[in-house]
Amino acid sequence: MIISGKELSTKLKAEMAEEVAGFPAKYGRVPHLVVVLVGDDPASHSYVRGKAKASEVVGIKNTTILKPDTITEEELLALISGLNADDTVDGILVQLPLPGHINESRIINAISKEKDVDGFHPLNVAALWMKQPCIVSCTPKGIIRMLEAAGVEIKGKRAVVIGRSQIVGLPVAKLLLDRNATVTICHSKTVDLPSITRQAEILVVAIGRPRFVTGDMVSEGTVVIDVGVNRDPETGKLCGDVDFDAVEPKASVITPVPGGVGPMTICCLMENTIECFLRRSS
Repeated sequence: MIISGKELSTKLKAEMAEEVAGFPAKYGRVPHLVVVLVGDDPASHSYVRGKAKASEVVGIKNTTILKPDTITEEELLALISGLNADDTVDGILVQLPLPGHINESRIINAISKEKDVDGFHPLNVAALWMKQPCIVSCTPKGIIRMLEAAGVEIKGKRAVVIGRSQIVGLPVAKLLLDRNATVTICHSKTVDLPSITRQAEILVVAIGRPRFVTGDMVSEGTVVIDVGVNRDPETGKLCGDVDFDAVEPKASVITPVPGGVGPMTICCLMENTIECFLRRSS
């Protein structure tokens, strides 16, 4: 079974659009997401266009603020401070990466915890680990949505996560743990990785290396979630961290790249923006 994140996100966005349509009558307005984009990185511009398009589909107000890469850290912090104080803004997202002269941690920490739709603020991260209400970062949230939509039982399963980033690896491991999986986190220093991945009933791969997971690293019937987005060194086409052609025949469920986890990340950003709006409106 191939889980299409594209199809699932289309369905979920249609449901959100229906919900948001009732907001003006109930709350007097719709949720408002502000995206701050610094510099002219083509990939970042493409991501931001995707977010604007999804906002349009869901019925959320979207504002993109473009700033040159010459902006100072102080100017960017002042901009965020203004957005934090603006009652008409429900969600703030600063597109990463930022230029080298700007401290990303300082910028993320400056965003109000209540408007942090990315779920990167230290207080949201802490709340996740302490099982308190929080904004869950979009990619891990999207992965759980996909597993649930595919009817995958998480409870009691052996889950292996390859990658320990703050953005995907660690939070998705915590979400799986909260759903009673037995979780192993692997990384570049893991000894004999294939012997661990072959034990996985659920395998989440977020390592950033093209076609890293090969057929011999996966057991029959494994659920495989591929978070990677890479350029294939041979063809130049987009590919994941999993060698799809080799792994797909063995997997019971697998996500493709592109069209898998990516669309669900943007879908969950829409969900988080609505969540921030409703918390602030209640």
